Amino acid sequence: MLTGMQIAVIGGDARQLEIIRKLTELDAKISLIGFEQLDHAFTGAVKEKLEEVDFTNIDSIILPVTGANLEGQVETIFSNEKVILSEDILFKTPEHCIIYSGISNPYLNHIVKQSKRTLVQLFSRDDVAIYNSIPTVEGTIMMAIQHTDFTIHGSNITVLGLGRCGMSTARAFHALGAKVKVGARKSEHLARITEMGVTPFHLDDIEKAVAGTDILINTIPHLIVSAAVIAKLPSHTLIIDIASKPGGTDFRYAEKRGIKALLAPSLPGIVAPKTAGQILANVLSQLLQESYKNRKETEK
Repeated sequence: MLTGMQIAVIGGDARQLEIIRKLTELDAKISLIGFEQLDHAFTGAVKEKLEEVDFTNIDSIILPVTGANLEGQVETIFSNEKVILSEDILFKTPEHCIIYSGISNPYLNHIVKQSKRTLVQLFSRDDVAIYNSIPTVEGTIMMAIQHTDFTIHGSNITVLGLGRCGMSTARAFHALGAKVKVGARKSEHLARITEMGVTPFHLDDIEKAVAGTDILINTIPHLIVSAAVIAKLPSHTLIIDIASKPGGTDFRYAEKRGIKALLAPSLPGIVAPKTAGQILANVLSQLLQESYKNRKETEK
């Protein structure tokens, strides 16, 4: 249980609702910031404006999957107000306050470091990333079906990267009867790709490997699908980039070539927000209970 724990949930999308529901069930006291347009009410959760919250009593701050942007603005689907997470806010929190986010960036890293607080990136955890790959793959399949006029079965699919999402994506498309290639750099990844029964290639050979690709799925969060790579793709190729923003595709050149390229981060929050939210809620509740228990034992 989280009785007596005070948590600030700042912004987010429909996934946050499952987190709020879970934490209120555990008897936490929650301040909801950036939720004034949310019709649903949760017992134990109070909608507040950022300036109304007494951060000196906040034990944990929960940010959306995207954290904050480089100006400190937090995504708020249920609000039209601009919510900025500042260094000053973190300085007001108790020393034990932990900030939870899906991912981070230089801005968030900086203010956490300056305030000497702890940041937990949930998507850096294997359990979250693996569970989250399930709705990600389903969303990728949905997009592949919606934006092509041919079946996945028998298609030439190229997947870039063998992380948690890359592996799940390759397995799923292979199971649907596609001819799948997977590009990676590490020798152990190339060995795993072979074991999976799909075709491996080293990313140094990407320009040659993408020839004949019907659907190119990128999971690598830096520019890998360059203009040189896109130039080698057939004109009918569909690019689905599921890496975190800004993705790993030269979208400008893809448009110039007339190749459809879709940036699709946060697919779980779009195609299965309830399931994606439950994944985060279960891990968060475990982490919060552990930190709360440890703090109480330290205070004895």
